[in-house]
Amino acid sequence: MSNNKTIMHVDMNAFFASVEQQSKPSLRDKPVAVIGAQQRTVITTSSYEARAYGVKVGMTVPEAKKLCPDIIFVAGNNKMYTDTCTRLVRLYGDYTPLVEVYSVDEAFLDITGSLYLFGKPEAIAMLIKKKIRRGFGLTCSIGVGPNKLLAKLAGNMQKPDGFTTIHPGAVTEILEDLPVSELCGIGSRLEKHLDAMGVKTCGELGRFPIKKLVSKFGIIGNKLHQMGLGIDEGPVVPIEDTPDAKSVGHSMTLARNVTNGEEMERYILQLSEMVGRRLRRSHYFGKTVTMTIRYSNFHTFTKRCTIKEYINDGFEIYLVALDIVKRVRLKYTVRLLGVSVSNLVTDYCQIPLFKKDRDRISVLKAMDKINDRYGEFSITQARLLDRYSHKGVIAPAWRPAGIRRVSY
Repeated sequence: MSNNKTIMHVDMNAFFASVEQQSKPSLRDKPVAVIGAQQRTVITTSSYEARAYGVKVGMTVPEAKKLCPDIIFVAGNNKMYTDTCTRLVRLYGDYTPLVEVYSVDEAFLDITGSLYLFGKPEAIAMLIKKKIRRGFGLTCSIGVGPNKLLAKLAGNMQKPDGFTTIHPGAVTEILEDLPVSELCGIGSRLEKHLDAMGVKTCGELGRFPIKKLVSKFGIIGNKLHQMGLGIDEGPVVPIEDTPDAKSVGHSMTLARNVTNGEEMERYILQLSEMVGRRLRRSHYFGKTVTMTIRYSNFHTFTKRCTIKEYINDGFEIYLVALDIVKRVRLKYTVRLLGVSVSNLVTDYCQIPLFKKDRDRISVLKAMDKINDRYGEFSITQARLLDRYSHKGVIAPAWRPAGIRRVSY
């Protein structure tokens, strides 16, 4: 195993809830859960005080209330979380230019070259922890290893406010009896498949015949074999070097299960406008629109349509998405809807021939300018005004680009 890299993983502890507690002193040292703004919602995250009662991510409000009667529910503040993330990334940049934003509360830092300036990894970790505590009032768990896979594993070993290093020479011993589910990238479904093959630990995964893994999982089989050995050759990719997004999308857990076509149309319009706004901000155009539908029984499926022209107008996206939905025969009530646009290009230019099309482009530019200045959807279509009075909570897996999920 190559050990010429030193990678750090920084994971903010109970990020959304902790940010809320710091912004509102009355919430400090109290059980807090961050939720969406509407009635039917789930727990996005909770403070450690709430977790002590068994409150977990994904629980409904009544479930959390039953476990912790004194819990305080707070509607999430997306701007505050993303602004804090941006400031944290700026802080990490004081120690290395190689910072990869993994999610809104996690980042990887390649500190290989920083060791000559700041000393050992532990010294850098303590400096970062100290600055975060003083500047933000927050805590984080930091892991260090020879690659991203092991750095993240190390960071999960001591929470909250921990620090762990996995040295190259100790990798085999650490992984031998470690459940495969502890490795980032192996979820419950993949774990079940591996368990059926007699693979429960990372040590067993590393020794399992590669041919059988490839036969079962395809190209990912090689990756799984390497993961079992603690090998990860993926570099830390700074934001400016991040590949262009493959798709831009939003999904939304609805306030209640929906069957009414008109109500679904309004949700689809809202999602389409959100996607269009983000496409224009990043100078993207796309021609493949995908609708995601989740029933109340949690069965989820997608349908997509590719059109001739590239678009980034939310209303045009809406028309395509609506056409997709109208061709779907719904079997149950709908719990979640998602709209995404893929097959992207940047700065696509087609000169509009008709005055109404030129006027529409002017209107979009004016709306974007107002929203940039006064906040998202300060101006929007009239039929969506009541929808935008309720803000959703950004997904914890938020990144600067790509799919975003909104919980209501």
